[in-house]
Amino acid sequence: MSAKKILMITGDFTEDYETMVPFQTLLAMGYTVDAVCPGKKAGDTVATCIHDFEGDQTYSEKRGHNFTLNATFAEVDVAGYDALVIPGGRAPEYLRLDAAVLDAVKHFMDADKPVAAICHGAQILTAAKVIEGRTVSAYPACRPEVELAGATYADIAIDGAVTDGNLVTAPAWPAHPAWLSQFHAVLSGAAAGSMAA
Repeated sequence: MSAKKILMITGDFTEDYETMVPFQTLLAMGYTVDAVCPGKKAGDTVATCIHDFEGDQTYSEKRGHNFTLNATFAEVDVAGYDALVIPGGRAPEYLRLDAAVLDAVKHFMDADKPVAAICHGAQILTAAKVIEGRTVSAYPACRPEVELAGATYADIAIDGAVTDGNLVTAPAWPAHPAWLSQFHAVLSGAAAGSMAA
């Protein structure tokens, strides 16, 4: 059982699966996971949304569950965490405007701690200016932002993931098995410095 502490930064209208599944999976694997949102405290909830692929030109969006936060963003000391998870959905669009969120992301990337981002979570990575020269997957609509941030966009299958050093990224929730498996490998030190797709 691992004692590693993981910080998850999420917010209103985060993608339901991309928040609930990694939160519960990482807890089941023995990690401690603190889920936080700027402006909210432990016990508050964030609204989730469900993004689905139903044959339209883009994903559909429906209201999801309420996700209960278990820590308070304003009280978090990022130095006390071993890794970071950034879910997708619509939350990253506004979270990337929060300087404290960007400073937290910079801390994890500068310290070479494991970071996992999925789908629109890449919007926070690009705003933090931490992916230049890296290979990054994201929801395909985020490709221009990834490339403008100086990264190579990993054009992989929707159920694939890519590891570039400490950073594990994936295009959307169908990638959970690959994404969480690769993140676990980085957390356990097995994939440090490797590239996998």
